[in-house]
Amino acid sequence: VQLQASGGGLVQAGGSLRLSCAASRRTASNNGVGWFRQAPGKEREFVAAISWNGGRTIYADSVKGRFTISRDNAKSAVNLQLSSLKPEDTALYYCAVGYGSWASADSTQYAYWGQGTQVTVSS
Repeated sequence: VQLQASGGGLVQAGGSLRLSCAASRRTASNNGVGWFRQAPGKEREFVAAISWNGGRTIYADSVKGRFTISRDNAKSAVNLQLSSLKPEDTALYYCAVGYGSWASADSTQYAYWGQGTQVTVSS
């Protein structure tokens, strides 16, 4: 499975972005998908995840209420809507496809990773 993350960019604080993760295979539609991010000098951290059918979503406390994850299995795509962005949201955002159908905050539960898309929030 190859993943292509897109939608990143430069935005002012308070603004919004929509990230997309496209998978190369329809089989990814049977798997949970997560978004993670890594800021310079920091460890990669969990952002949000969604189960295979969208029935379960989980979020990091730092983004809860501001970010929304969704998926369109017909298009093998998972989106992450980023709203009310803060400078501390600046990071390289990665999407990943899990080993199973569940949503997980544990990066070891993910088998395939995209190349990342940069989000920069100016103050």
